[in-house]
Amino acid sequence: MTRIGVIGLGATGSHAARQLRNDVDGLVISDLDARRAELVADACGPVAKPVVATGTRIRIDDFAGKVDVAILAGPPGTHYEPAKQLVRAGTSVVSISDAPEDVDRLLELDEMARGQGRTVAVGVGFAPGLTCLLVRHAANRLDDVDEISVAKAGTGGPACARQHHRALKQPGLVWSDGSWVERRGGSDRDLAWFPGTIGARDSYRAALPSPLLLQRAFPDANRISARVTANRRDRLTGRLPMLRPPHADGGPGAVRVEVRGRTAGAVETVIFGVMHHPSVAAGTTAAVCAREMAAGRLRSGAYGLSELDDPGPMLRELHARGVQAAIFEGVSST
Repeated sequence: MTRIGVIGLGATGSHAARQLRNDVDGLVISDLDARRAELVADACGPVAKPVVATGTRIRIDDFAGKVDVAILAGPPGTHYEPAKQLVRAGTSVVSISDAPEDVDRLLELDEMARGQGRTVAVGVGFAPGLTCLLVRHAANRLDDVDEISVAKAGTGGPACARQHHRALKQPGLVWSDGSWVERRGGSDRDLAWFPGTIGARDSYRAALPSPLLLQRAFPDANRISARVTANRRDRLTGRLPMLRPPHADGGPGAVRVEVRGRTAGAVETVIFGVMHHPSVAAGTTAAVCAREMAAGRLRSGAYGLSELDDPGPMLRELHARGVQAAIFEGVSST
């Protein structure tokens, strides 16, 4: 009997819950907004049970040890303590947070998770998350990996938009020749080409967790970097509080990963991209990860999805659910 919990029912958490409704015997969901929890439970059918929050906190005790896997889909910066409590009680965790501070601290739960025989999947969203799967898939085509770059366009729900705003005003980390280098947020403009109608967008350094996760998976790579797209208004207002409330859903977005290495001694570059609504793609990725975890197909410990040996099963399931990757192909001229 499979029971999965979803804690936090914003744009991404709500999509994750809906994706899971046909995969589980029980779906326990909770949000600070009781009415939202009831609406999502109604949309998910009789398998779903809403749990009422107390005051300004969701009761983790309603999930710890009572579900096989809990998806943490609350605001960035709030994931470590609930994850620690859940793992201690024997519940595996999927965290969708893209805040570097969450990623750093959640990775510290590795020893505890291994000791409990449980898994903490870190940074399981659009980017990181889906991008981690794509990087691993690209890397598996190569004999060795020299350089990895990730780019993201668009935001999901309000929490995602606020985190994007914060990230642009904070330094971004680049792994370069065996050490970390800080780059000013909003610097190092690069034109990134995304699939579909997103097309070419200017992208910039920001406080993003993707390099942290990817460097663990590819410690021998010479360079690992990540950027987000931003327009002129984003850059001008990045160091100010958000001037207007973010939209409930940020609309279409895209991710792109580029992995350069060698195959049979020849330099080769593999580029994958996905165009989708970020909240939908992130929620679907989190749901598929939770599904794999509940089935016992992921090893114990705390890690990002780029550390999986074979991302194929998850990518195939994502494809079946409408999150479909494209490969960039072309002939270089000399």
